[in-house]
Amino acid sequence: MSLFQGILAEMKSEFPSFEILPKRHSKLQRAIHVALAIVTVGGMRTYATRYHTVLFGKLWVPDAWEQMSDVERYVLLRHERVHLRQRARMGDVVMGFVYLVPFFPLGLAYGRARIEWEAYTETIKATHETAGIERAKELKKHIVDRFVGPDYGWMWPFRATVERWFDEVIAEIETTSP
Repeated sequence: MSLFQGILAEMKSEFPSFEILPKRHSKLQRAIHVALAIVTVGGMRTYATRYHTVLFGKLWVPDAWEQMSDVERYVLLRHERVHLRQRARMGDVVMGFVYLVPFFPLGLAYGRARIEWEAYTETIKATHETAGIERAKELKKHIVDRFVGPDYGWMWPFRATVERWFDEVIAEIETTSP
């Protein structure tokens, strides 16, 4: 069984209604894509083509999903499983509120940043486990740019804070890994 098949089986066991669906065929996903492009003044134009989204217990994937390697899908599912567990803890309404509101929907979205910090910590750990610490360290600019840029609506504009968080995750991995 591949890494991807293994985690997919674990996720379906933990979340029986979980499934992977294409964004391409969803009117809701297309509407979200348009709304994000508008509210970010064109900064987020790749929601439908590059981003994977957990919503209502389903993983919505862009067409690029088909080109991802087994390991890339495994790392992605590790990240998205965190969101499914957050949803289980909070429920859809509370998680939606936390993700969209505190403090502001754009520019200083503390709730969204906290939710994503937890999930991206798992991304970093999964990358370390599958590709090594150097590859995990290479994620820094990409992840930091997502937090401080339009991808998530400038959710945490304090680059130094996000860089420090990233460095702390790497330091934890380095001190706890054999």
